[in-house]
Amino acid sequence: MKILIVDDNHDFCATLADIVRGEGWKAEIRNSPEQALSFLDANSRDIGLMLLDIEFGSESAMTGIDMLELSIRQFPSIPVIMISGKGTIDMAVKATKLGALNFIDKSSLSNDRLIAVLTSAMDRVKSDSSNEELRRVVESQGIIGRSSVMMEVADKALRYGRTDLNVLITGETGTGKKLVAHALHAVSRRSKHPFITVDIPNIPRELFQSELFGHMKGAFSGAMDTKRGLFHQAHKGTLFMDEIGDMPLELQANLLLPMEQKAVRRVGSVETEEVDIRFVSATDRDLIASMTDGRFREQLYHRLRECEIYIPSLRERIEDIPLITEHYVAKHNKEMGDQKTVSSAAVEYLQQYQWPGNVRELASVLRVALQTMSNDQLEITDLHRILKRSSAQSVHRVPAPASSAVVEHQPVAPVSASQAPSPVAEHTNGNAQIDLDEDRSLKDDLAMVDKMKIEKTLERTNGNVSKAAAILSVSRETLHNKIRKYGIDVHRYRA
Repeated sequence: MKILIVDDNHDFCATLADIVRGEGWKAEIRNSPEQALSFLDANSRDIGLMLLDIEFGSESAMTGIDMLELSIRQFPSIPVIMISGKGTIDMAVKATKLGALNFIDKSSLSNDRLIAVLTSAMDRVKSDSSNEELRRVVESQGIIGRSSVMMEVADKALRYGRTDLNVLITGETGTGKKLVAHALHAVSRRSKHPFITVDIPNIPRELFQSELFGHMKGAFSGAMDTKRGLFHQAHKGTLFMDEIGDMPLELQANLLLPMEQKAVRRVGSVETEEVDIRFVSATDRDLIASMTDGRFREQLYHRLRECEIYIPSLRERIEDIPLITEHYVAKHNKEMGDQKTVSSAAVEYLQQYQWPGNVRELASVLRVALQTMSNDQLEITDLHRILKRSSAQSVHRVPAPASSAVVEHQPVAPVSASQAPSPVAEHTNGNAQIDLDEDRSLKDDLAMVDKMKIEKTLERTNGNVSKAAAILSVSRETLHNKIRKYGIDVHRYRA
């Protein structure tokens, strides 16, 4: 692993590089944020840690803080240590809140201090790298995520994949069950042999046995030739039975003996043929409940579920959303030749959404947003425009924008606590009745309405500023400024 040093002071970079190499690490130097980002685009996997200066000369359009924000969003696995010759407490706090691992003042920097900080950081990187094989397993199959719950999924895929045990994969629709099935096959001794998918809901009942076990010529009307079934095609490989919970009860018994004996008999044949198959199944249904209701055979359940892997919903791993977003933005840019990015506010907004359709829904929303947005940076409004379409169908969806927005362009005077009225005096047919004082100026009245609207929206979103900004059709920064101006306590609505 290398340490990336980003500073416009060439002599200082050389000194840092000498110290880094003296401790047995490799060093890479870039003298501007732009150069560093270009390097990381192609080499991020080789970088274990970044030392990043805060101040850069006029030749750079970015500051170290700008670089930190982009790095945390685009390369979340690379820890960052900020360094500065003009460090302040406020700057250190800001850098830490944005995600910096540490903050070092150049004026107090010594060789021993630097080595201690680097050693501590690299020890952390080393402990994190123990998951590297697990990450490779899932990422090689298109599964994006480094949260603890996804590392547990990867660990099970690795351990179970190396066995011949049958695996049942469970989880909501859109979570990536088929991708995990592919991962199980990829790490198994069967990886060089076929991976065959049985799409249970799409097999006609009358053709079920023929499709799975094959048939002999003339076995039934229309059987013009002898046919190999899906069991034959999966010989020595993996048979993946997708949506197994949708299999009709009367057909389930057909799987019991073939799974137990690893042998099949074609329709119209009296001979039994051996097949060497590993069975992987997936469902979004509760098979325990289905067994209780008499809709799923207990014997089949136990044959299918020698091991189980549960895939968590996206709601259970929101910390993976920035990484997933980065993946799909990079994919879009590669396919379309674009250079689009996502604002930090938009990423936060994505993390607040419930995603009933899980990763599949997120990927779809990003695909539409990236291809229809008018600017090069994806913002909250671009996402809200797409997500609001389904707001009427699900309580999990983001509410549609309110009919009256915050008074954004009108100059607003600060409202003191003594001036601020109660949020709503009374309600008539759902409309707030506001007592306008003839002694107040129009500007003060507009400020009062502005404040009340913000408070009502924060109440509606449980204090979620990003969601409130989308509803009010203003930027998150504008809303934060107004919240500070009016002295609104956001935490009160979150409580």
